[in-house]
Amino acid sequence: MSTILNYLQANQSGIEEDVERLVRAESPTTHKALVDRCGEVLTQLFHEHLGAEPQVLAEDLYGNHLRFEVGTGPHQILVLGHFDTVWEPGRIPFRRAANRMHGPGIFDMKGGIVQAIWAVKALKELGRMPDRKIVFLCNSDEEVGSPTSWKYIEEEARKCSAVLVVEPAEPETGNLKLSRKGVGKFKVSVRGVAAHSGNHHLGVSAIREAARLVLELEGLTNYEIGTTVNVGTISGGTRDNVVPEQAEFEVDFRVTSASEAERLVHVLTHLEPFCEKLSVSTAGGINRPPMTPTQRTEVMFETAQQIACELGFSVGRGAVAGGFSDGNITASLGVPTLDGLGCVGDGPHAAHEHVIVDHFAERAALVAHLLLEI
Repeated sequence: MSTILNYLQANQSGIEEDVERLVRAESPTTHKALVDRCGEVLTQLFHEHLGAEPQVLAEDLYGNHLRFEVGTGPHQILVLGHFDTVWEPGRIPFRRAANRMHGPGIFDMKGGIVQAIWAVKALKELGRMPDRKIVFLCNSDEEVGSPTSWKYIEEEARKCSAVLVVEPAEPETGNLKLSRKGVGKFKVSVRGVAAHSGNHHLGVSAIREAARLVLELEGLTNYEIGTTVNVGTISGGTRDNVVPEQAEFEVDFRVTSASEAERLVHVLTHLEPFCEKLSVSTAGGINRPPMTPTQRTEVMFETAQQIACELGFSVGRGAVAGGFSDGNITASLGVPTLDGLGCVGDGPHAAHEHVIVDHFAERAALVAHLLLEI
């Protein structure tokens, strides 16, 4: 039996208390004051358990990002996580039911950050700290695409030999994530010719053209190759008795390869209107490159499987995840990136979001042993 796992099991109640403490510090991305208050709670956890003080990466619009450094050595490993959530204050309460804990962002992904803190705490307390620097980068804007933290993630990842992403495990299975889809986000604007609806023939409807383009673009969805194109919002026009002069809609696409991303970008930036009286413009681009495993990532995954087996449980390879993470960024740099190392549970971005308490110790032990062995 692993002494690390024994230590974490003996401290199960402490892990649970810290998860509750962090989750109760609500942190919806767009509420900077709340996110920064949550960052203060997170800072307290790092100080209490690891004696680590933050490097505060200040932001004006979003919450401040936090960087913590533990240990020393010639090599560096990055532990990556975010503490912002999609939940408005008070939207879902924290609660405990048997071996489940529910709350805003508990699965995605505050529980995973707490597990990682306890993983390193176990190494410190047991005198097992590896001869390497462990850097935690905790960002506050992942749920909106990491617009201000992207540069810090790239900068830190380039210094590292590996990245461990403590995003939640694959729901239901607990499997790890080696592959994620790439994401593109675009806004398409259409301009037509306004007219009184009684003189319909004098106008050219921007809404009608937008509807045609929506059908054309959504028709590019191909489940067999993992491509989805989704028009998530649409608006336009002014009144029901006016031929609409303008319309716009937002497109989100997900792909499994860089070549497919390039193809869809080309389509979206070369949209042709139905007639010369219409004009179409497009703004946007790739929000996340696809996350694809390298040989070094495969080796790291095999190591994780072996560790889990020795700890008495199993982890498999999850399906290609449709949702993105900051692991997409680090993997695109060629840095070995293992994702899904956080909590076991279900319900990301859903009202039933929860974690399975019984898995806290073993998942933290997996991270601890990875820090020793990779």
